[in-house]
Amino acid sequence: MKRTLAILAFTAAGWLSVQAQMADRPDRAEVCKENYRALFGGEALTGQGADPEMMDILQKFIFGEVFRTGELSLKQREMITCVTLATMQTLPQLKAHAGAALNVGVTPLELREAMYLTAPFVGFPKMLNAVGTVNGVFKERGVELPLESATTVTEANRHERGKAIQDSLYSGGISAVMRGVPGGMGEDVARFLTDYFFGEVYTRGALDLKTRELLGYCILTTLEAESQLRSHYHGCLKAGNTPEEVTAAVVQCLPYIGFPAAIKALRIIKEEANPVLAGNNLVRLSKITVDPAQLDAYNAYLKEEIEASMRLEPGVLTLYATAEKDAPHKVTILEIYADRAAYESHLKTPHFQKYKQGTLSMVKELELIDTVPLIPGLKIK
Repeated sequence: MKRTLAILAFTAAGWLSVQAQMADRPDRAEVCKENYRALFGGEALTGQGADPEMMDILQKFIFGEVFRTGELSLKQREMITCVTLATMQTLPQLKAHAGAALNVGVTPLELREAMYLTAPFVGFPKMLNAVGTVNGVFKERGVELPLESATTVTEANRHERGKAIQDSLYSGGISAVMRGVPGGMGEDVARFLTDYFFGEVYTRGALDLKTRELLGYCILTTLEAESQLRSHYHGCLKAGNTPEEVTAAVVQCLPYIGFPAAIKALRIIKEEANPVLAGNNLVRLSKITVDPAQLDAYNAYLKEEIEASMRLEPGVLTLYATAEKDAPHKVTILEIYADRAAYESHLKTPHFQKYKQGTLSMVKELELIDTVPLIPGLKIK
């Protein structure tokens, strides 16, 4: 009986705590009205128009709930909204939110650069539609066009500048993925990505790298580009965004793209932030016999390869090498990858290829043993 009463008391305390937290939060209708005034300079929830019920639902949800989820500024939220609407080509809504973006501190140059950023993801025609819509808002606001140039590269240095940014965010680039495309044209596409995307677009002024990566993630979320969402999640973090900021940015997209696309992106964030939660890790033991005369050279190659893999590849969860105490030329490596795709990607990396080619004459025997974890999902500290 005492145990039952204790449980009831604990449950009641928890319920009261939740109620207290909810009571501390401002009413969503009031938050909605406050945000709406800041964004559009008018009043929300007026009950006017042809569809007042739906407008009530829409405004309370977007401006009263989504707009206070996560730690993003109104300026960030409107830039995210604008690139999302540009990607979807919902131009009437883009026009309204372009004006709202200016109202909460987004500069014309920042807004233009956000539109330019969409081009590598959705193509030039859709980007030009978005730029035309935003330019119309600028003209209504008396902003003189064209805006100042934001180019920072030349024909001579765009490749070098682009490669530096690409390598800092996505080591290895897309070269491995494009290898083997007929006619060698995969190499051309890889170069286009470096020179145009990173060299000409990412180097432009007005927006910093952190903002570009976050906005790019929202564009990919809208497109439901699963593979790119995985790699760009880690690019976002390397550019200075936190997992919470990336998550809040996806939630900000939700009212415009719908739940399925947003949930897909949030699931990917969860899996990339906690790879063991994906439940499809590839776990393997590599048992290697090395030529004793070349053991020091082999160990040097192995150390360099493991350090590079753990530093540069998010999908490589563990590479732990050991040697038998009485037979140091017999090496065993515990390898854990997020999934098979991560393993296959690992095999194509420059650092693994260097290790593989450099140790060909040193390895006398190699046995690969696929294993099944006895405690799936157990985190290695």
